[in-house]
Amino acid sequence: MARSPCDLRILLLAAAAAFIYIQVRLFSTQSHYADRLAQAEKSENQCTSQLRSLIDQVSSQQEKIVALEEMKIRQDEERVHLKILIQDLEKRSVQTLVNNNVVPVAAVVVMACNRPDYLQRTVESILKYQTSVASKFPLFISQDGINGEVKKKALSYNEITYMQHLDLEPVRTERPGELIAYYKIAKHYRWALDELFIKHNFARVIILEDDMEIAPDFFDYFEAAAKLLDNDKTIMAVSSWNDNGQKQFVYDPKALYRSDFFPGLGWMLTKPTWIELSPKLKEVHRDRQFIRPEVCRTYNFGEHGSSMGQFFRQYLEPIKLNDVHIKWNSEDLSYLKEDKFLIQFGKDVASATPLHGSDAALKAHNMDADVRIQYNDQEDFERIAHQFGIFEEWKDGIPRTAYKGVVVFRYKSSRRRIYLVGPDSLSQLRFLNWTYARMKGNEILIDI
Repeated sequence: MARSPCDLRILLLAAAAAFIYIQVRLFSTQSHYADRLAQAEKSENQCTSQLRSLIDQVSSQQEKIVALEEMKIRQDEERVHLKILIQDLEKRSVQTLVNNNVVPVAAVVVMACNRPDYLQRTVESILKYQTSVASKFPLFISQDGINGEVKKKALSYNEITYMQHLDLEPVRTERPGELIAYYKIAKHYRWALDELFIKHNFARVIILEDDMEIAPDFFDYFEAAAKLLDNDKTIMAVSSWNDNGQKQFVYDPKALYRSDFFPGLGWMLTKPTWIELSPKLKEVHRDRQFIRPEVCRTYNFGEHGSSMGQFFRQYLEPIKLNDVHIKWNSEDLSYLKEDKFLIQFGKDVASATPLHGSDAALKAHNMDADVRIQYNDQEDFERIAHQFGIFEEWKDGIPRTAYKGVVVFRYKSSRRRIYLVGPDSLSQLRFLNWTYARMKGNEILIDI
């Protein structure tokens, strides 16, 4: 059946509408993708911009790295040249300080770190008495670290050779909780003593710290003691310090003692002893003792920087620094040899009046002679020491200043001696006395 013209128009309109709809949808889709494409292009441009910026930054950093590497190379070269220069200057300085016609008694080294004001006070005290004996006692300052003021102060003295210890390696303690500072100090000591004993080949070295003043006869004392140290292998070191050297506990500036306790604070040792000790960095007594004076030849003024203010005021500040010039080279120090000292010390202890009881310190006050008081253990010693006001501290089972467990000090700056005697001190002295008597073929024993 033939379609009417009206139906054809309807079909054409429907087709046109469909075509228009399709075109609109296509346009809409194209617009959507065009927007997304534009956004993508924008993002790409931003990424490209950021990438270029990063490339520029990396390039800049690479240039800086190259510059730093070149700088490091130059600094390493300069450091090598500087090290060579310093070594040459040290060598020339030592040659200048040491007169070729005079064999040095000992090098003197001041251990310093970060206290320029203390260092100045110490050096001025040393130079006051060292200048006239400079060829016998060449002077060094060994600085640990890079403190600029200390280095400047040290280099300002033409009479002194400067050494600098630089150690940037981390410190590893043997036990948890130990102070790192002690390990740093030990490493500095090892380095400085190796420099003086091994590199410069000194036979002896005297070690001082940067917070000490010295007595007028400091150098004469160590010169005389050097002979004793060389000849008596039972002596490990000679010290200028007495822990119980407070004014009220000393009397005789000539009196010297042997001690099983290492006093430190101004001490001298020999090269063979250092070679023995150096690998261990610990005290290895092997039945050797130390020589100490009754009246100190050094004074420690280093309260600043210490957490022990009360300790300083109680024990260090009252120390008496010797002010009498003793002609030590005229003194006979043979009594300090082990056998002679043991016999005489045994006699002195034996002849002292024994006191007993908890009020022994009070009884000593009423006596007019040397006395001895026995302590039973560390706690008992600390109780008695506290009553008199001397050092109570022990180290490695030894009271400060003790010889065979005996601690001796003067009573109120008088001639009178107080002997605090350990539970087996008398038997030790008696046995050793007998041993030496047998060695010499003498069967006469001292009654202790």
